Amino acid sequence: MIMAGGGGTRFWPRSRQQRPKQFLALTGDRTLLQLAVDRLEAQVPLEQTWVFTSIAHREETICQLPSLAPERVVGEPCIRDTGPCIAMAAALIAREDPGAVMAVTPADHAIEPVPEFRRALQVAEQMATQHPAALITFGITPTFPATGYGYIQRGPELTVRQGVSVYRVQSFHEKPDAERAEQYLASGQFFWNSGIFVWRVSAILAELGKQRPEMRAAVQRIAETWATPQRDLVLKREFEGLQRISIDYAVMEHAREVLVVQAPYRWDDVGSWLALERLHPQDAEGNTVLGTHAGLKTRGCVIVAESGQLIATVGVENLLIIQDGNATLVADRREEATIKQLVELLKQKGLEKYL
Repeated sequence: MIMAGGGGTRFWPRSRQQRPKQFLALTGDRTLLQLAVDRLEAQVPLEQTWVFTSIAHREETICQLPSLAPERVVGEPCIRDTGPCIAMAAALIAREDPGAVMAVTPADHAIEPVPEFRRALQVAEQMATQHPAALITFGITPTFPATGYGYIQRGPELTVRQGVSVYRVQSFHEKPDAERAEQYLASGQFFWNSGIFVWRVSAILAELGKQRPEMRAAVQRIAETWATPQRDLVLKREFEGLQRISIDYAVMEHAREVLVVQAPYRWDDVGSWLALERLHPQDAEGNTVLGTHAGLKTRGCVIVAESGQLIATVGVENLLIIQDGNATLVADRREEATIKQLVELLKQKGLEKYL
């Protein structure tokens, strides 16, 4: 199942309420959502693929994925984070195939090379088959002391399959401060938590039953009425009643048998405009340019413009300059994390038409 419900506010103004980040083409001609489906299609037939998004974005999701049957696109009636989303998906998959092995991936990540991702996915599937109670996650080897990611501390190595190492998980750690992130990187014992999972549906539902019985019962009621006229009514009632919580808090941090596959691929959560520097080459002055740009004395900027629009700059450094439709963002690159607050300010000022 693919999670495509994020708002992508840090990508404003390109990401809007009606067109959040997962629907954007940031690394080529295909959108992030389309690339997520492409990565899985070689191993998971489309008829066994589910996409979960918000009810407001269901039609856009169906439009972007014309080969996927519309009934495989589920519109969540409200935002409840990854815990309820994944729990409901597991219940719906178990309804069709109680013995299924389930892969979970966000729609808005950049992963290359794709064959390496598929190799890791195959290894994780083998581990789920051999360890039927295990919950399996994918860990990314850190390349810098990131403070914006959660971390996984690995325990003993369990096995190596197809050149891919699998470890037992010792503990999960939330986003650290800069000093602790440096310690995590230096120790060599920590992975970034990528939010990608593989498990038997029976395993995740069993853990939900132990740790979040109210959530387990609610998604079971949704699954039982899925093929009935009461589906939409039950979905809205039960889903809105669930706690907003991530799958990490809800289950992963407390489960007894958790494994981590060391990812052999490059991964980026494409969390902000600065991610474009990691995904695209820079010019001689260190600028990342997607669009038409003419500049003098311009260094270290990320510059993005729609087709047919020109951005001209003189004497600026270390800026984000993003033009899209009726809005333009100019920001100090060091303040890129503040864009979410800027979006809230637009709401407070009654400028929702720009969102």
